[in-house]
Amino acid sequence: MQRRTLIKATLTAVSLIALQATAALAENTVLKIGFVGVTSGPAAAWGISNQRSMETRAAWINETGGYEIGGTTYDIEIVSFDDQKDPKRAIAGMEKMAQEGIHYVVGPNVDDGAAAVRPVAEANGIMYFPYAFPKSLYEAPASNAVLGMVANYQSGPAIYKYLMEDKGVKTVAFIAANESDPLSQRDGGVEAAKALGLEVVSDSVTYQVDTTDFTPVLTPVMRSRPDLLVLSGVSPANAPQLIRSARELGFQGLISTETAQDAGVLAEGAGDLANGFISVGGASTPQLASPMMNEFVERYTTMFGEYNDESNTKVYALEYILETLKADPSALSDVGAFQAKMDSFEAPNPYMNGDAKLRYVGMSSFGQKRQVAVPLVVNVYQDGAFETLFVAEVD
Repeated sequence: MQRRTLIKATLTAVSLIALQATAALAENTVLKIGFVGVTSGPAAAWGISNQRSMETRAAWINETGGYEIGGTTYDIEIVSFDDQKDPKRAIAGMEKMAQEGIHYVVGPNVDDGAAAVRPVAEANGIMYFPYAFPKSLYEAPASNAVLGMVANYQSGPAIYKYLMEDKGVKTVAFIAANESDPLSQRDGGVEAAKALGLEVVSDSVTYQVDTTDFTPVLTPVMRSRPDLLVLSGVSPANAPQLIRSARELGFQGLISTETAQDAGVLAEGAGDLANGFISVGGASTPQLASPMMNEFVERYTTMFGEYNDESNTKVYALEYILETLKADPSALSDVGAFQAKMDSFEAPNPYMNGDAKLRYVGMSSFGQKRQVAVPLVVNVYQDGAFETLFVAEVD
């Protein structure tokens, strides 16, 4: 009996030692990366895509042992804050990140929020990756913001030029919500359209974001009989309503936007009437997608039960942050080192086939490298899903 007890005690001790060793190996240092963006209301799809992309990638990294930077292995923790598309809440969110000692934040998703958090970010040594388009955020003397996607003044001209050459578009009308972001995008679109030689037949009609009946709003626009109707800065919630109203008014021309959309929302809100709708998609196509991108999509879908094509773009921000920190570990606590590294940074792009690289761009638009290099994928909606219309690049 004593021998059995001794053996049992010995085995228990060995098991405990093994468990302790395993636990020690699993106890990686935690690296917090923040997200401040909209995850509720009409524009929720934009921020939800951000947050879910970050959480999917972080869980993947942690599951496979962590991420090594400067000889230390880190588990990645995503700290999220819903700013509800309110600049004041965006400021509160960025202040929360500063209080937690977080130096790298993804978001906000809209112009007002991205501009509002700039003083907090700069005062607290935070690099942030907004999905917002004002050039002042990325031009000197600004230095802490990095555009996480292709801007409307980069995608708009590419879309208009394609439609002019491929579809014979000659006239265009713009409609925008009566908010700073959509109005700014409208003005940029009008400028780009005129520079390409398009005739702008309507550019002054606006609507309130809580509009439910768009027929009276669109009626004067339809009278101008444009070849192309541009829904400037349209939210995923408003897009199907506008499309449905335009089609029910008899509009047979093309409809486009420079904002990313949600195929599920379009299917539910507009159905077949949304067929042919052109929007900026995620930074991938079946031809471009690497095995790692395909696995990301699978993991995202498993975690959340659905997938948003926009996440093909949103997956990149966290990857850029981590890879740049890996290239210069001193940037973990010094965003100045991060900024200095951006000029020469280059790493393999794990989400694209071929020899594509992660690198910072933006010299043409901002005079400094303050934009992530992701493909410009333009989609057309057809029968419940997006199809690739064309792919381009941004310098």
